[in-house]
Amino acid sequence: MRIGAQLYTVREHMKNLDDFSETLKKIADIGYEIVQVSGACDYEPEWLRDQLKQNGLQCAVTHVNVAKLQSDPAKMAADHKIFGCRYIGMGATTNALHNGESDYQAFSDLVHEIGPVLHANDCQLMIHNHNFEFARASKEMPIYLERMMQDFSPEELGFTLDTYWVQAGGGDSAYWLRRLKGRVACVHLKDMSIVDGKQQMAPIYEGNMNFDEILKACEDAGAQYLLVEQDDCYGEDPFDCLKRSYKNLIAKGLK
Repeated sequence: MRIGAQLYTVREHMKNLDDFSETLKKIADIGYEIVQVSGACDYEPEWLRDQLKQNGLQCAVTHVNVAKLQSDPAKMAADHKIFGCRYIGMGATTNALHNGESDYQAFSDLVHEIGPVLHANDCQLMIHNHNFEFARASKEMPIYLERMMQDFSPEELGFTLDTYWVQAGGGDSAYWLRRLKGRVACVHLKDMSIVDGKQQMAPIYEGNMNFDEILKACEDAGAQYLLVEQDDCYGEDPFDCLKRSYKNLIAKGLK
């Protein structure tokens, strides 16, 4: 397993190519060798390839514009191959499942359409969960995350499991990692603390989640890339938050 930085954490520092370039250098200077590209300005795949190489970085997975992905999934796969990335991610299920079954059906249609095309082009469609995948369409139905496991083949859909959002949905991250064994090549590591009675994101090992067990479960599940993410740093420097998480994970023997 290799640890990386989910660049959505530093999205405010990637609004143009110059800043994006500088951000990649800062991430590499922390010690990270793996990144997820998400929340960045538009870029050409050749530009990203060159920037990654210049900074000794590898892109493990992306989050992409779903409309662009749907319009030409084969081209999206070809573009990702230019910068050496196999995993192509959707940041969320359709409309955050606000409309329940109708949104889930739209998501299902999308996966059945795109997933096989990416697989045929040696790439893998990935979905990043939030807490709303732990809802049920009715009391008799399984939670949406369970249904995704059943409704889509591993070739059609992989999971970028987000530890914070599993916890926020009332789930157990270690349990779900093991349930999704073989389908969670990429994991978002995100800790949770309680500040003024409210849930708050925190650097890894600075919150309350059982990350010793989560990391064991990542290994059991066959995870390849453990991507540190902190959507909100609550006024702290996001690069500093990524650095603290990196140091805490390195101290646990990861690299």
